[in-house]
Amino acid sequence: MQYLVSVIDDKSSPGSSDRRPAISEFNERLIADGYWVFAGGLADPDAATVIDNRGEQPMLSDGPFVESKEYLAGVWVWEAPDLDVALALAAEASKICDRKLEVRPFQ
Repeated sequence: MQYLVSVIDDKSSPGSSDRRPAISEFNERLIADGYWVFAGGLADPDAATVIDNRGEQPMLSDGPFVESKEYLAGVWVWEAPDLDVALALAAEASKICDRKLEVRPFQ
């Protein structure tokens, strides 16, 4: 089963910015243990563009879709045998990256 792990940061109380070495080590372990599928950090929400093409012409707008103090800062995609394993990895990852995580299975 694959899981999307969303990294959630908070503009009013951001996670530590010095976590990259620890995150890299964690990622290397995910790869070695066969859990790694994909990961990536995202630019600040102000760099986002929203596209809505449900009408007659596409509408583009600058900035995030939702104004919020919390925002999606990055993602992992993991392959894990079950939700318990994914949640255990996420608990460790949350501590390592100093941010909240949301774990959701793919359908």
